[in-house]
Amino acid sequence: MSEVMTQLSQTNLLRTPDQVLGPFYPIVQKADAGGDLTRVAGRPGRAHGLVLNLMGRVLTSAGIPVRGARIEIWQANAHGRYRHPNDTSSTPLDPNFEGFAILTTDQEGRYSLKTIKPAAYSVAPGRIRPAHIHFEVLGHTEKLTTQMYFPDDPHNATDLLRNSTTRPDALNARILDGNSDGEAGSKIALFDIVLAGG
Repeated sequence: MSEVMTQLSQTNLLRTPDQVLGPFYPIVQKADAGGDLTRVAGRPGRAHGLVLNLMGRVLTSAGIPVRGARIEIWQANAHGRYRHPNDTSSTPLDPNFEGFAILTTDQEGRYSLKTIKPAAYSVAPGRIRPAHIHFEVLGHTEKLTTQMYFPDDPHNATDLLRNSTTRPDALNARILDGNSDGEAGSKIALFDIVLAGG
């Protein structure tokens, strides 16, 4: 055990880069607390789009798991639209996708959420935001607002927000083929989050 703690204490991870909160932070809806955004209670259908089993850990820069961290996650649907009154896009809403969850990390700092892959969307003529998922993490001593991106998105290279950090690739998820939920075609998205001190 002491050897493991020594290894962890020698770890020097870089803090996950900050990103803006964005204009579509959820303000009127109830967050999902069950860890599955692909279904809405009381509705028979499943959200449209590619199912993602999103998982990762919240760690300190020393590599120590942050237990009991609160994670708020929100995102656009598979058409690129948020369920938010300020999103006036003409793309459709999905009645089976609310797009907002609140999770708590376990004793090992882990979190997991079943969701769908969001779509990229236009924010101005000639400007498209790549597909991304918003995170706000409240640890014991600090708060981090960030966004997770998909490494194969062609809009990553020109996105002003993603590239506002000196380490934009640190915001990319690792996407794995296969599934962990038995649903054919789903993928696994791994995204660890590092806080300076937890």
